[in-house]
Amino acid sequence: MIVLPEPVAFLWDKANELKNLESHGVSKQEIEEAFFDPYKKLLEDRLHSGKEDRCILLGQTKKQRLLFVVFTIRRNKIRAISARDLNKRERPLYEEAESSEISG
Repeated sequence: MIVLPEPVAFLWDKANELKNLESHGVSKQEIEEAFFDPYKKLLEDRLHSGKEDRCILLGQTKKQRLLFVVFTIRRNKIRAISARDLNKRERPLYEEAESSEISG
């Protein structure tokens, strides 16, 4: 089970921040917004967890953009590693989380 730190705080790496903006057009502000989405979905990223545990967040920004965010937790802060738009295969995972919250 993935537990986000309370209060939610972020640790930013300049290189990753620039990479996400240049490669995928995702700003640090948008990444942070996705963590406050009430319908976000958190998954373990076992495939890419090596020296540290990595997690995946599927979440929506204030502009309704659906993001796939890979992150880890360091010193009780969220450190975003990469962020991009959800692809067609990933959309149902987010929509499933959203519809279960609405109907539940």
